Amino acid sequence: MKTNFDAYAAYYDLLYTDKDYVGEANFVISLLRKNQAASINNILELGCGTGKHASLLANMGYKILGVDLSPAMVKSAQRHYGIDNLDRLEFVEGDARTFRVDKEFDAVISLFHVVSYQTSNSDLQALLDTVTCHLKSGGLFIFDCWYGPAVLKQNPEIRIKRMSNGDYDVMRIAEPVMRENENIVDVNYSVRVSGKKHDNQEDFSEKHTMRYLFSPEIEMFLDAADMDLVFSSEWMSSKILSADTWSGVFVAKRRA
Repeated sequence: MKTNFDAYAAYYDLLYTDKDYVGEANFVISLLRKNQAASINNILELGCGTGKHASLLANMGYKILGVDLSPAMVKSAQRHYGIDNLDRLEFVEGDARTFRVDKEFDAVISLFHVVSYQTSNSDLQALLDTVTCHLKSGGLFIFDCWYGPAVLKQNPEIRIKRMSNGDYDVMRIAEPVMRENENIVDVNYSVRVSGKKHDNQEDFSEKHTMRYLFSPEIEMFLDAADMDLVFSSEWMSSKILSADTWSGVFVAKRRA
């Protein structure tokens, strides 16, 4: 199944070379330890991308099953990380809304705004059903998303990002279009990849539709999925959510 991420999966890691994956993995572990009394051994990651978070968590001793909708992303994760930790790390293709495996997990994580890609109520409910189906009683679900008050206050802006390595120069232009009545932002990406060795150039475009969410509706959706919200803050900090918090993190607990 072809997805929005397939076209630039080959350049995804380059575009996010500046992303603090180590810090983010440690932040997730701190949330798990802070909010979970029982020991955590196995984790399901919905929307694992190219597998960097999962690989780091596996290196910390956790068993991880990473799931992603993009075949190209899964292949990249398997190629780069799947061989090193076969006993602790597995990547499979699957839709977070419909994925099912006959196993329960101590925790489920869904990072880098995967939840915000669930733009309809039915999509979000389906993802949460997947979480509930795989989470042990008392287990934790950790996710981040675009936080509504900040999106409305700050308004998305056109952003240009340039990254380079020994093989490529990549430029990505993000042009957002607000749909306020639907709590949606359409992010129109234009990407130019220039090869350094063979002097070739590739241009492509994609539209990523993102939903921004508010705390009361998050609590409502979690309640309907048999989970209780136990913690929320700004992503990668302990600051309380505010109109300055573009990315919020939420921790929910599966009811017994």
